[in-house]
Amino acid sequence: MAATGSQRSRLRLVVVQALAFSLFVTLFARLYYIQVVDGEGYQAMAADQSVRDIVVQPQRGLIVDDQGRPLVANRPAWVISIDRNVLDKLRERQREELVRRVSVVVNQTPEALEKRLVTCGHEGSLRGTCWNGSPYQPVPVARDVPKDVALRVLEQPEDYPGVLAEQQDVRAYPRPFGVNLAHVLGYLSPITEEEYDVAKAADDRSLNGASSVGRAGVEKQYDQWLRGLPGYRRVAVDSMGRVRGDDGTVEATPGDTLVTSIDAKVQSVVEKSLAERIAFQRTQFDDVTGRNYAADSGAAVVLEARTGRVVAMASQPTYDPGVWVGGISSTQLDRLYSEKAGTPLLSRAMQGQFAPGSTWKPFMTAGALKNGYRTDTSLPCSSGFQVGNRVFKNYESGAYGNIGFAKALEVSCNTFFYRIGHDFWQRFGSDVDDVDAKDPLVEEAQTFGFGSRTGIDIPGEAPGRIADRQWKRDYYESMKDYYCELADKPQTKDTSDFVYKFAREFCIEGYAYRAGDAVNFAIGQGDTIVTPLQLARAYAALSNGGTLWQPTVAKAVVSPSGEVLRRIAPTKSGTVDVPKKYLDYIDGALANVSRVGTMAWKLGGFPLDEVKVRAKTGSAEVYGKQSTGWVASYTEDYVVVMMISQGGTGSGSTGDAIRKIWETLYGVKGERVVPAAAAIPGVVAPRTLPTFLDDGSILPPAEAKR
Repeated sequence: MAATGSQRSRLRLVVVQALAFSLFVTLFARLYYIQVVDGEGYQAMAADQSVRDIVVQPQRGLIVDDQGRPLVANRPAWVISIDRNVLDKLRERQREELVRRVSVVVNQTPEALEKRLVTCGHEGSLRGTCWNGSPYQPVPVARDVPKDVALRVLEQPEDYPGVLAEQQDVRAYPRPFGVNLAHVLGYLSPITEEEYDVAKAADDRSLNGASSVGRAGVEKQYDQWLRGLPGYRRVAVDSMGRVRGDDGTVEATPGDTLVTSIDAKVQSVVEKSLAERIAFQRTQFDDVTGRNYAADSGAAVVLEARTGRVVAMASQPTYDPGVWVGGISSTQLDRLYSEKAGTPLLSRAMQGQFAPGSTWKPFMTAGALKNGYRTDTSLPCSSGFQVGNRVFKNYESGAYGNIGFAKALEVSCNTFFYRIGHDFWQRFGSDVDDVDAKDPLVEEAQTFGFGSRTGIDIPGEAPGRIADRQWKRDYYESMKDYYCELADKPQTKDTSDFVYKFAREFCIEGYAYRAGDAVNFAIGQGDTIVTPLQLARAYAALSNGGTLWQPTVAKAVVSPSGEVLRRIAPTKSGTVDVPKKYLDYIDGALANVSRVGTMAWKLGGFPLDEVKVRAKTGSAEVYGKQSTGWVASYTEDYVVVMMISQGGTGSGSTGDAIRKIWETLYGVKGERVVPAAAAIPGVVAPRTLPTFLDDGSILPPAEAKR
C-alpha cells in the first residue's frame, strides 16, 4: 500500500511539472511573438501613446481699410492656464487650495473656474464655459490678464503648480483716426460644442476645440479666410500624463488679410458728426411735445454710387469692440442688449427700421410718372387734404398753390403726394377686399429694393417692410384676437382712449386697406419702414442711372505673403425700370432741394456748382414719439444718408453733419474745393489694392484718377 501511495505522489509531481513547463513554454512563445514577431507594431503603439498633440493657435488675419490702415489687428496678451493633468494628481485639499489661489489672482470665483476646467460633453459641463480642447492641453481660465498677475504666477511656481502664464495673440483695435466701427467689424467668441462637432465631422482642420470664431460683422462673414490654420506641438508624456518634453512642431499658418472699402478718415468724420448731432439735438427744445428731443439713436451710411461699396457706416449708440477680448462679463453683455442703454449691439444702419418720411417722395414721383402723370402735371399744394372724416395736414400747414412734381419735392409738399396716393387708390384699389389690387406706388417701392434685404456682406440685415394690402391682411390675422379681446374689456385707466378706440376699429375692419393707408404710404408714413442702408442703395440708383448694387464692405482677401487670393467685385442686384428722362427730372428737382429747397439753409456758401449735391429731407412722425429726421443726398460719386430717431426735422437735425461729410469727401474749404484736402486721395478710392511688402508693412494704393 505504501508503494502505491508513493507512485501516486510521483505521478502528481510529474503532472504538475508538465503543467508548469507548458505554462513557461506558452509564456515564452507569447513573449517571443510580441517582442520579435510583432515587436515593431507594439513599439509604434507605445510610442503613439506616449506622444500627444497640443494645438498651436494661428494668428488671425488683419482687417484693413481701403488705404491699408489696420482696423483690426492682433496683440500679445497674457493668458493664465491650468494643466489638469497636474491638478488631478494633487490631494483634494491641495487641489481646492490651488483653485482658490488661482481664482483670487484672475478675479473669478472658484466655482466659475472649476466650470472652465470641465471638458465639454462630460458630466457637469456648461455650454459656453466648458473646455472643448485636448485633455493634454492646459485649459485657459483667464485671458488678457495684467502683466503683474502673469509675473506673479511665473515668479512663484511653487505656489502655483500646474499653472501656466504665457502670451497669446488676441484681437486689437488700432482705431485709426479714432474710428469705432464696432457694428461693421463684429467680434469673436469661443467655438461652441455643436460647432466643434460639426467641424470634426467635416474634417475641418482650421477649427479646433480652442478656436475662437466670428460672431458678427465681417469677422463672421469672412471667418474662414481670417482664422488661419492651427499648428501642433507634439509633446512626450509619461504614464501619469505629465509632459516630459517636446517631440516636434508643425507651425501654424496665419489667417489671410481682409481688405475693405471702408475709409478710416471718412468713417471717423461720419461717426463724430453723427454723435455730435445727437448730443446737440438733445439740448434742443421740441415745441410739439414740450420737452427736449430724445435723439435716442441714429445712423449714417456713405456708399460709392457707381459700385455700392460701403465707404463708411456708423450707428449710435455703439460700444467698444474690444469688450469681447478676453471674454465678456454678464454685466457687459446685459448692457449691450439693454433697451435702457439703447441696445448698443443693434446696428441702426442695417438693422434699425424707421419710417422714411419725405425721403420716400422721389420714388413715389417715379411711380406716378410711369403711370399716367406727366412732368408738367400741376396739383394743389394746400394746407390740408381731407380723406373721409380726417384732414391730412401739410407740414406746419404750409400752402404753395398749384405746383408740379419738381416744386413738390423742393418744398416737400405732403398734400401734393396725398392726392397722388388717393387718386391711385380710387382708380385701382377702392375695393378693400381686393388684396391683389394694382398699386403703382407699392410696385415702384419694390422696384427700388424696399421690403427686401440689400444683400450686404454683413450678417443680420433687416428686410424693412412695405405695408401693402397683403401685409395689412396678414397683420390683421396675426393680431385680431389680441385687439378683439382688448376691445371687449371695459376700458381701464391704463388704457388710453386712442388705444381703446384703435382696438375696436381694428377688431372690426383691421384688414381693410383704406384711402388713409394709401395717402400715408405716398409720403413715407404709416407702417412702411426702411433701413438707412436700403435708402442709401435706392438713392445710389437715382445717382447712377438706375442700377441697384448689392452693398459690399470687402474688396479682397490677401494671403500673409501678399498674394491676392480673391477679389470681391461689386455685384449688380437689379435695375430700376424708370426711363432716363424721369430720372433726370427727379435729379434736377433734388438739386433744387439743395439750392433753394428744404436743405438750402444748411448749404449756404457750399460750392454746389463744383460739388453738385442733390438732397431730400424728411421728418417721419411716429405715434407716441418725436419726429425722426432724415437727409438723403448724393453726387455722381457718393451717396450720404443720415437719420436721427426722435431728433426733429431732417435738415434741422442732420443737415450740418451732412454738409461736414461732403466737405470731407471733396476737400471743401469754406467756399472752395481743394482736391488735395479730400479724405480719399483722388476723391474716389482707386480700383487697385494697398501694397503688401515682404516685411509685413502695408502701403496705400496708387491715387485714383478722375
